[in-house]
Amino acid sequence: MYVLLAVVGGLLVYFHASNFCLTGVSPITVGIIVSFLSMARQLSQTIGQASMQISMIAMGVAGAGRIFQLLNEEIEEDHGYVTLVNVTKNENGDLKESSVPTGMWAWKHPHREQGTLTYTELTGDIQMEEVDFSYVPEKLVLHDISLYAKPGQKIAFVGATGAGKTTITNLINRFYDIPDGKIRYDGININKICKPDLRRSLGVVLQDVNLFTGTVMENIRYGKLDATDEECIAASKLANADDFITRLPDGYDTVLTGNGSSLSQGQRQLISIARAAVADPPVMILDEATSSIDTRTEALVQKGMDNLMKDRTVFVIAHRLSTVKNSDAIMVLDHGRIIERGDHDELIAQKGVYYQLYSGAFELE
Repeated sequence: MYVLLAVVGGLLVYFHASNFCLTGVSPITVGIIVSFLSMARQLSQTIGQASMQISMIAMGVAGAGRIFQLLNEEIEEDHGYVTLVNVTKNENGDLKESSVPTGMWAWKHPHREQGTLTYTELTGDIQMEEVDFSYVPEKLVLHDISLYAKPGQKIAFVGATGAGKTTITNLINRFYDIPDGKIRYDGININKICKPDLRRSLGVVLQDVNLFTGTVMENIRYGKLDATDEECIAASKLANADDFITRLPDGYDTVLTGNGSSLSQGQRQLISIARAAVADPPVMILDEATSSIDTRTEALVQKGMDNLMKDRTVFVIAHRLSTVKNSDAIMVLDHGRIIERGDHDELIAQKGVYYQLYSGAFELE
């Protein structure tokens, strides 16, 4: 634009064009053109700066809109009345509530109709009975899902994207309530369990790791806010993360910024596993925890997860079938239905969908 004005101005000077002004008519000179170009340049800069400000204002308004939308979200309803408490066990096996941490947990279940109170030891027994679920009424996401996981068992979910694997774990966390069917936790309907207590008993390791600005120790302690330094170090050793943490510039006191941008994806995942380990939950949910790391790093992360899964009920969601071979039961899902179930050897012998996935005839999408 600036060059075009200069060219037009040069032509006006060359052809002695007239300049009409308050003092009369005079020919256009080079000085007039230079002054005009200077003013035009300043005007274009002002317009450009104003447009940038308008863009920033629009972004700010959009961000504020999202914040206000979040603030206006309805508070999550919770009608649960079963709570998680510390208990002690006497010689007869009777449970008694304790006001101090004991390392043993139980569900405190008041029976309103009978006016009684019972304590059920937290073991990690999960059962789903004929569960149907849909995000919108028109389309069912899960159809008649029935499964069980005994304490200490590892249950794997395999299937294409959108098959309903993550939805099942979301229902166990009570992020959504089910209209049909039942989910029982240690024999108690999870709709009766207070959501904060239910989620406190579950550990989750996701594909996307969120690390906060702070030291490595503080990021591990986020899994259990009252954990001691010794507990955090023990958890990192269990997760196979202690080796690389001790080699950081300041060890456990190394400050992480930018969501742990100075660490590799595998190292960030190991910290996430250590964070889950320090909480010491009886039930673990591993959702695609190794899908975004290379095969070499996967072996290190898998070793940390295997240590974490010992003596715990574990639900594993994975696209890499190598991570679920040692599961007690593998559920193959397709469009919200369990189409095959069994351990690795049984499913291979069936030569069904799992066999085709494992042999490479099919690929998960």
